[in-house]
Amino acid sequence: MKKVSISIIGAGNRGYEAYGKLLLNREDVKVVAVAEPDRIKRERFSKEHNVPKENQFASWEELLSREQLSDGLIIATPDRLHVEPAIKAAKFGYTILLEKPIAQNPEEILKMLDIPEVKERVTIAHVLRYTPFFKTLKGLLDNGEIGTIIGIEHIERIGFFHFAHSYVRGNWRKKSESGPSILTKSCHDADILHWLVGERCEKVISLGELYHFSSENKPAEAAERCLDCSLKDSCPYSATRIYLTGYTGWPVSVITTDLSYEGRLKALREGPYGRCVYSSDNDVVDHQATFFYFRNGVVANFTMTAFSHDITRQIRIHCSHGEIYGDLDGGFIELNIFGKERKEVPIEGVKGGHSGGDEGLVEEFVALLKGEKKRLSTAFEDSVHSHMMAFAAEKSREQSGIVVPVTDFLV
Repeated sequence: MKKVSISIIGAGNRGYEAYGKLLLNREDVKVVAVAEPDRIKRERFSKEHNVPKENQFASWEELLSREQLSDGLIIATPDRLHVEPAIKAAKFGYTILLEKPIAQNPEEILKMLDIPEVKERVTIAHVLRYTPFFKTLKGLLDNGEIGTIIGIEHIERIGFFHFAHSYVRGNWRKKSESGPSILTKSCHDADILHWLVGERCEKVISLGELYHFSSENKPAEAAERCLDCSLKDSCPYSATRIYLTGYTGWPVSVITTDLSYEGRLKALREGPYGRCVYSSDNDVVDHQATFFYFRNGVVANFTMTAFSHDITRQIRIHCSHGEIYGDLDGGFIELNIFGKERKEVPIEGVKGGHSGGDEGLVEEFVALLKGEKKRLSTAFEDSVHSHMMAFAAEKSREQSGIVVPVTDFLV
């Protein structure tokens, strides 16, 4: 059995809890180095993976100042720290899996597109392509049984507490620091629509705004922090209800490295996750509707919303000879070929994060490092295009729904 080596930059939620856990105890992979500025996170990761002391780094610059340490490199840093390490590592010779989004603005992405080593060696972690759900959908479309695609209705139901955690209190709450939510949350969805349709997107129309999570909607009796609030037992967004139960997995695991009750209390008392959702410094959109028009005439209607009970994606694909309806988290696909009975299509192998997408992506990345695959399902150029779809949607939204050509961002 061929064994490959991997280094990881960023040992937070994705680097440690997603990729790190999936790589742990694999006989065909050895994690040999880690870069993480938080000492506790760095030591926690290194202990689990037996990373030698000399390969534990406080910054990505330190790791990349050494000779190439491994076959592969996973970059799971905060969004604003994706571009520089990716470029340097690609020129160094690493095969790279880069967390999405690629960058916070189109200019940095186009800069990367002009670098041959980046196009050759960097894959963006668009995990939806690797889910059994969307791979099954793609197969149904490609076999031609339901004819050509006419239109798509797709909705990302982010989940009320997920949005409050990540986009009101968390790392992606401010456009200036991370990017618009249509990019940071939904470039996955732009990518999956681009992949399913099989054509470039030509133009975009989008409408939406920050409807709810602002000071204008704050109840008169609400406090600045949930721990001090008289509504903490009734408000669905109360930090005490989200973070102070017996459960300490995601998203609770993100707020502090001390997951004891006292540690979580301290985090809510002092950190951003304890703030009232109506008193945060967030500014990203919480509900947005977008029309993507593709070169082959297909129109995809995509909605991203914070206001859902479940965290899932639902899709309905209208074709000339049938239609498909599916629910990602629900784990089902319903196929209706016109003139025949409806049937449910089995989905094999659904388990793990992102409905099996995390595991599927890691499997393919390891296969790529072993030489069993020439490239992953997501070419860098395709990821660039789907990011530009998101930027076009944000420009349209900012200008009250004007039609924005995607090519405006590809010059």
